[in-house]
Amino acid sequence: MIVLDGLRVRFGAATALDGVTASVARGEWLGLIGPNGAGKTTLLRAAARLVRYDGRVAIGGTSVARLARRQLARLVAYVPQQPLFPPEMTVGDYVLLGRTCHIGYLRTETAADRRICAELLDRLALAAMAGRLLRTLSGGELQRMVLARALAQQAPVLLLDEPTSALDLGRRVDALELVDQIRRENSLTVVSAVHDLTLAGQFADRLLLLAGGVAVADGSPRAILREDVLSVHFGTGVQVLRMADGGLAVISRRAARR
Repeated sequence: MIVLDGLRVRFGAATALDGVTASVARGEWLGLIGPNGAGKTTLLRAAARLVRYDGRVAIGGTSVARLARRQLARLVAYVPQQPLFPPEMTVGDYVLLGRTCHIGYLRTETAADRRICAELLDRLALAAMAGRLLRTLSGGELQRMVLARALAQQAPVLLLDEPTSALDLGRRVDALELVDQIRRENSLTVVSAVHDLTLAGQFADRLLLLAGGVAVADGSPRAILREDVLSVHFGTGVQVLRMADGGLAVISRRAARR
């Protein structure tokens, strides 16, 4: 579904991505992990054609460089790490913006568009807030709203940049469970950058470890979430615990005090 071939991104003299090659199958969830500055956000922005890049990004066999913005929006929904929020817009109207790429020029949204958005607001526990102004929402409520807007696009590819960073622990799992449920219902292809390695391992089918703009490891969560792999890039304080159900938990271990 998604192919990255020799992806390179430079910002002046700095190289943010240096020849990353990877592919993501239809319906697969790829988790991007790595230390700060590894290139996770840049990779997502390049895939959404929001930064200039060298190399090739293709979705469904078509180079994104050849697509008009409206065509691209029908294929790719992107949730940035720091979205912009018009303070006087309501939650319902903001989520409805996700339907823009499906609404013809000089036309307005239909009852079907509103129904799709209403269902997503309900699933993300935002229905009661539909009439509220964005400036009255908490960080977690705003983050759930941005996710609802992205899902309203009904694009086959979903790019998520730290989609749960402002949510408390329970809401993080709930939001990712919803993404996973919708992914399975609609065969969505998901690529997400996640700082929480435990959550990345629980939800992603595959993990791509980036460091210094280079892909240094690619494989199943069990193959990547190992202390000998992670300690090289995250430090020796990383510890991987095996849970009773066979899952993995990645924690930071304090150095022994003398």
